Amino acid sequence: MRAALDCLLDPRSIAMIGASANAGRIGGMPLELLTRFGYAGGIYPVNPKYQEVFGIRCWPDIEAVPEPVDLAVLAIAAAEVTPMLRRCHAHGVRAAIVYAAGFAEAGGDGARLQAELEAFVAQSGMAVAGPNCMGFANLNTQAHTAFASVFKTAPAQSRPGMVSLLTQSGNVCAAVYAIARRLDLPFSHFINTGNEACLDFSQYLEYLAADVHTEIVLGYIEQLRDGERFVRACQELERQGKLLIALKAGSTDKGAAAVRSHTSALAGDKRVYAAAFRQLNVIEATDFAQMAQLASLATLRHRSAGKRVAVLTMSGALGAILADKFIGAGLELPDLPAGLQAVLRGGIPDYGMVGNPVDVTGNVVNDPAFVRTVLQALATTDAIDAVVVYAPGYMLDRMADALAEASRQHQRLFVAIDTGLAQSRAALREAEVAVFEDLGLAVSALAPYLLWCEARGTRRMVPIDTTVNLSPPCVPALPCNEVDARAYVAAFGLPQALARVARTAEDAVAQARHAGYPVALKILSADIAHKTEAGGVALGLADDAAVSAAFDRVLRAASAAQPDARVDGVMVQKMERGVAELIVGATRDPVFGPVLTVGLGGVLTEIYQDTSHRLLPVDEAIAMHMLQELKAYPLLDGYRGKPRADVGAACRAIVAVGKALLAAPARVAEIEVNPLLIKEAGQGVAVLDALILPATP
Repeated sequence: MRAALDCLLDPRSIAMIGASANAGRIGGMPLELLTRFGYAGGIYPVNPKYQEVFGIRCWPDIEAVPEPVDLAVLAIAAAEVTPMLRRCHAHGVRAAIVYAAGFAEAGGDGARLQAELEAFVAQSGMAVAGPNCMGFANLNTQAHTAFASVFKTAPAQSRPGMVSLLTQSGNVCAAVYAIARRLDLPFSHFINTGNEACLDFSQYLEYLAADVHTEIVLGYIEQLRDGERFVRACQELERQGKLLIALKAGSTDKGAAAVRSHTSALAGDKRVYAAAFRQLNVIEATDFAQMAQLASLATLRHRSAGKRVAVLTMSGALGAILADKFIGAGLELPDLPAGLQAVLRGGIPDYGMVGNPVDVTGNVVNDPAFVRTVLQALATTDAIDAVVVYAPGYMLDRMADALAEASRQHQRLFVAIDTGLAQSRAALREAEVAVFEDLGLAVSALAPYLLWCEARGTRRMVPIDTTVNLSPPCVPALPCNEVDARAYVAAFGLPQALARVARTAEDAVAQARHAGYPVALKILSADIAHKTEAGGVALGLADDAAVSAAFDRVLRAASAAQPDARVDGVMVQKMERGVAELIVGATRDPVFGPVLTVGLGGVLTEIYQDTSHRLLPVDEAIAMHMLQELKAYPLLDGYRGKPRADVGAACRAIVAVGKALLAAPARVAEIEVNPLLIKEAGQGVAVLDALILPATP
């Protein structure tokens, strides 16, 4: 397949089937681009209507083409595609691009045509892009197969490309390319995947991970079809020191369909994708302009950078605005060391700030030597990771020599924000200073990039092997009640709060006396997942009379809520005390496979939506990061003098839930512990409720 993809993405010869002499038609535009930009390979227009197009001989059919052809581009109707592919394959063509729409996206006959296409490709081994595809461009060889006028309107590229575009939308491909070329980003590949009937996004990403001409990938994703391959491709990008910047669109919340589970509702497509991107060191973008700016920053990723930023301005107001925006985006503006502040105060008037932000005031540009002193000091202090200079127009020009010198002498990232029309922009970029023309866009790009720099090399990648090397107990018949669910998860190291089953009110009283008051009663049923909503829970029962009354009340409520539910009695357990409650759930995502969710637990779970997600497996270090990502984490860390929680035990429990799903057969769709009670430090955790859900048939 690698050789076939080479024919698709780096062809030595191209046949255009359905060629046109009109550069405005899809069968003519690529031919006009190939000749305009000087593609050096063989070009073979195919159409019996013409003798010649764009000064090139036109052939009546593919069989008449006298030379071997790497790539056939099909500008023909959907119904003609697969028969033509068979002819191309018989003639030795290794790869093809299908422009035509009217396949699976059209339903009915279109779906039949796509099934026929897929069957042929599986049998032949051809690399076929599309259908419903704009085409490609290899900008290093000028192999243009896309009917995209943007190549004629965007600034021409004069140096070898190292950025590749990979999108599931042709219009997005063209839009991002146009914006990025205005930043002078040099492109290698321009790829629009179309319907992905035979080649999907992850396969192209694998190719680009190994491509020596690709260092940065800009990806637009609507839906991944092969999550495991995507993970492998991202891991290879990481190993090669490359970067994927991805914009994910079209996310939907799976929660509406997951009526029996909190975990699936909390995860949802968008959150799982975002978690996967973080784990895989992918920078997630939110719009096209930001994608282009992130790619521009990524060309400087050999420079040291991180989330601790020094802001240098000519205006206290702009310093305050930048500080607010950077801190709000997750960056830090640490106070500069006293010695460095003393150096700064040597040339900054008393009314100028020296702490961070640094307001050098407008007068400083009249003293180039002091500007150099300031920038050299910021370049060498260990207190920060990156320097951002806001200086409009002529002020930036006055500082430019010193800024360029500091950037050349030191590996620290320097950034300039110029909202004027500084003449020094090109010289600064030549010195590897990142230059922005808009304050908002600067913050939008710098924040995720600097956070990525901070995490680079420390973030734990996702292991491909998700097997668990132990002999777990048999999963109970599904659906199962809570007693059986507790027994299964206990085998992975999850401690259990003492719970007993009672089938009569008298039995419940006896069990409550044995446990010690106060106690809780819960309905025991494999058919009732959310006991609280069904009225199947009674808490804080302090004596025999309360237990007896609660037994009858719980059974009546459950019967009213779900009349057909099987009821096995009630569970009686002693009321537990702790610091906080969490939800810990593991589920099988349709794209990425096993996924873990941790969040604020109990009945408030879906209200606050305070969650963290990871692809499985996870270890205790990753579990700790998940807890620290929660807004509720201070509750576990002794908030306002409250007791600290046993976070170590919580991390072990989180890992155990993940292992429980990984060890379970595919018929188990989800395992959820909610709530998991986190007790005070040294006292461990308690499973207050557990749930195992079967896969949908």
